Amino acid sequence: MKSRLMIISTLLAALFCLPAIAQTAPENAAPIGRMNVEGKAMPQNSPIQRGQRDCKQSPNPEACMAHRDARIKAMEACKGKAGMERKQCMTEQQQNFDCSKSGNPQQCEARKQTYKACQGQTGPAFRQCVQQKMPAPDCSKAADPKRCELHQKARSACQDKTGPDHKMCLREQLGPK
Repeated sequence: MKSRLMIISTLLAALFCLPAIAQTAPENAAPIGRMNVEGKAMPQNSPIQRGQRDCKQSPNPEACMAHRDARIKAMEACKGKAGMERKQCMTEQQQNFDCSKSGNPQQCEARKQTYKACQGQTGPAFRQCVQQKMPAPDCSKAADPKRCELHQKARSACQDKTGPDHKMCLREQLGPK
């Protein structure tokens, strides 16, 4: 008796759900998760993008606007390129950034020089090259010098590791003791 009741209830549930499953979405409806910042549906072929940051609320509005303008120019210059070609184009365009407008001009120039020195490498080799050649930040000018020094010690202790091993090493160094 119970098995018949189970079978009948399963069939009824399936029959009630079938019309909902068979319905198609309207043409202009976006799949779940494909909404822009304003909550409007995005076209199928557009990449998911975050909304622009409000530079007025940034600690350094001028640097924020300079970075935004540089990114827009780089995206326009690399329009029509895809994959590694686009990534390389974007990297080259970012090398043209005017560091005098950045929040920390010395660090910006140092990063540009380091990227130029590691230019022929890609992936983990590039990251390790940058990690080794990037000069240490001046912790005396940092907002929290103790934290800056702690991070610097962790970076030097983990400099020979890459990928997940590097992250794990940093967590061990920076974690609560």
